[in-house]
Amino acid sequence: MVTVESAPGRVHGMTANSFTSVSLEPPLISVCVAENAQLLPLLQEKRLFGVNVLKEDQKHLSEFFACAEQSPADEAKMSVRFMWTPENIPLIDNVLCQVACRLYDTHIAGDHTIVVGQVLFAFLYSGQPLLFFRGGYRQLSR
Repeated sequence: MVTVESAPGRVHGMTANSFTSVSLEPPLISVCVAENAQLLPLLQEKRLFGVNVLKEDQKHLSEFFACAEQSPADEAKMSVRFMWTPENIPLIDNVLCQVACRLYDTHIAGDHTIVVGQVLFAFLYSGQPLLFFRGGYRQLSR
């Protein structure tokens, strides 16, 4: 889940199918964003964003942020809470992992833009990740 401030105190999010570690020095990650996604111009304008790895019981958040239109009323019904960093990066509360990033670079690739973010800091919490594989949500097993 990629999150960015859309207006003062408001967040626009996008469910990403993956994000990738790019570099350890400097610490860089990447995520691919469709050229027509509402998130892309916000990322380019704000230049600060969060990456949030959802827990296995947060499928509803994945589905909500996969929608282009995200109503504040629906967001409130789901009790979505954000932690705001001093840099004004919105991170989703109670997720598996939060990564705060500054836009490092972008690269157009087909109908997507590869967004490279420099990691400012990251927090990892306990739990299991929400996984999406072969068209459905999955769980890890031993």
